[in-house]
Amino acid sequence: MNLLIIGGTGVISREIVNQAVKAGHKVTIFNRGSKKCEVPPEVTVINGDRNDKGDFKAKMASAAADTVIDMTCFDREAAEQTVEVFGNQVKQIIVTSSIAAYDRPYKSYPIREDEECLDTKREFTYGFQKAEAERYLVSRMGKVNAAITIIRPSLTFGPGAANFGILRQNRNVVRRIREGKPVVMIGEGVIPWSFTFVQDLAEGFLLSCGNEKTYNDCFHVTNTEIVMWEDLYKAVGEAVGREPKFVYVPTVLLREMLPSVCAHLNFEKVHFSVFSMDKFKKAVPEYEPKVRLVDGVKELVDWWEETDFPYDEERDRLEDEICRCYQEFRDKLVKLI
Repeated sequence: MNLLIIGGTGVISREIVNQAVKAGHKVTIFNRGSKKCEVPPEVTVINGDRNDKGDFKAKMASAAADTVIDMTCFDREAAEQTVEVFGNQVKQIIVTSSIAAYDRPYKSYPIREDEECLDTKREFTYGFQKAEAERYLVSRMGKVNAAITIIRPSLTFGPGAANFGILRQNRNVVRRIREGKPVVMIGEGVIPWSFTFVQDLAEGFLLSCGNEKTYNDCFHVTNTEIVMWEDLYKAVGEAVGREPKFVYVPTVLLREMLPSVCAHLNFEKVHFSVFSMDKFKKAVPEYEPKVRLVDGVKELVDWWEETDFPYDEERDRLEDEICRCYQEFRDKLVKLI
């Protein structure tokens, strides 16, 4: 199969490229060429900026593909561009959305695609813009020659990831747990979540390519292992041989303290997030996620160590201060009784 991937060097899309090449697909990627990333020699690389609409359209006109996977569609404008350029050129367009596109609180449990509403509240810009993109894509399903498939991943990790932790502090979590320092955890750490890893997500994308059962529809592709938020940090602890020392802080308080850092917590992470995979498995029965939380986290920790991923010292000092202040507050509350 001829695959064209818009992106191709990000955490998720890089894994899709690698698996696609191993599966024998002919792969072309389009991106700005701004990331230092080793691309398999079998891959055709086209450099450009999709924001230069004329140049993008001209370069894509000569890119033969059966399926286009758009990994950089973050808003309605990008969705419109993708459909305009490829809607009558390819057999299938797969667009990466996100579970962040859902309105909260959820209406179903486990969460099912066809029972939820897309976000209209604009509280979390990333999620609202993904929802706007989805609304447009759904409106074009069946009205262009290309079938449109929307895939909604959950929070996804893998080598290269920089979205780890309550404060998005990444490798800091490893150092703090290893050194026995306290780490901030939302609520009481027991919110159920579906953390996903790139190997499983990439497989889900590729199994959707050319699969008519996925045409003109929306699907979750997430892990089926049900864990809690504190299990994510416990997996880091297992990787470094130490138990995390948690400081449990209310999510709403974190958002008030750090709105730019923690907006995603109050809108998204505070809600239970276990996603039904029944719909996707009905369309793609061979899909079976394989990466357990402890194994996926260890791989990420190993990658951070091997690449000497930088620590965020400013955010580390911030976490120190949050832990200190909240522990003092807790101690004062206890003494009131």
